[in-house]
Amino acid sequence: MSDPLVEATGLVKHFALRRGLFSRARGAVRAVDGVDLRVEAGETVGLVGESGCGKSTLGRLLLRLIEPTSGRVRFEGTDITELPERRLRPLRRRMQIVFQDPYASLDPRMTVGQIVAEGLQIHRMVSSASEREARVEALLRRVGLRPEHARRYPHEFSGGQRQRIGIARALAVEPRFIVCDEPVSALDVSIQAQIVNLLKDLQEELGLAYLFVAHDLNVVRVVSRRVAVMYLGRIVELADAGALFDRPRHPYTEALLSAVPVPDPERRRLRILLEGDVPSPVAPPPGCSFHPRCRKARAGLCDVQVPPLRAVAPGHFAACHLAE
Repeated sequence: MSDPLVEATGLVKHFALRRGLFSRARGAVRAVDGVDLRVEAGETVGLVGESGCGKSTLGRLLLRLIEPTSGRVRFEGTDITELPERRLRPLRRRMQIVFQDPYASLDPRMTVGQIVAEGLQIHRMVSSASEREARVEALLRRVGLRPEHARRYPHEFSGGQRQRIGIARALAVEPRFIVCDEPVSALDVSIQAQIVNLLKDLQEELGLAYLFVAHDLNVVRVVSRRVAVMYLGRIVELADAGALFDRPRHPYTEALLSAVPVPDPERRRLRILLEGDVPSPVAPPPGCSFHPRCRKARAGLCDVQVPPLRAVAPGHFAACHLAE
């Protein structure tokens, strides 16, 4: 197997809890708690889970937008975890992010042209104003906007158009890997389909790799080759999209999929209702973190031993003692 484009090994991120700015830490939020993940060149890995499970934090760790507590991230074969900023900057061109909120992620004081061209200038990818304007116009056309939009400000655009601007900004520096952090969750359903189709077309055209973070499992199924399911800072299941949706092996994945609406009335799905709330990431339960809500949990096993993420079928991994 060839080396992956992005590889995380034992990735951990704990945020210290303090009463005041200068007080001692009195605990930690375990946002990401030992994640191994690979993203191959040109593929899309979907990342799903409940709010607060660590999806967005994991995406930012892969880009080193935040520093890990421990673990390693390799990009294009280079360990970027402890690279100094001077050596990391050339790599930043090739890994970008599209943010969730198209209203908050664009500077309202900059024109669209300035927003899209900022990365070109920082990485010195253009040598003249005319070349910069030509590149910006080409990028706007590529994402479905008009060249004259470069002279307008973000507040003059709809949410879907703003997200297209965010995508153009990410594409400007010619990346190989893009973290799509819930890029369609703030948009109307009809606009979601347009943005998803745009991302798929760009992937086919440019050979991009995506980590696609989302709540909507139907969207994830459409865009992803593989899907990772997170719960309380850990990946509890990882498989090809078809295998995971057709035969989930982890009880948490089963519960998530049972809540997805099925358009065919002849195919009713048994709804699995999870009891209780998601445990606090400050004090996760011992053993399997899902066992307090799991209908299959076994006393003396699930509440004692942490299940490893193990192969339960070719290419299908689950962190469950009882998965078969």
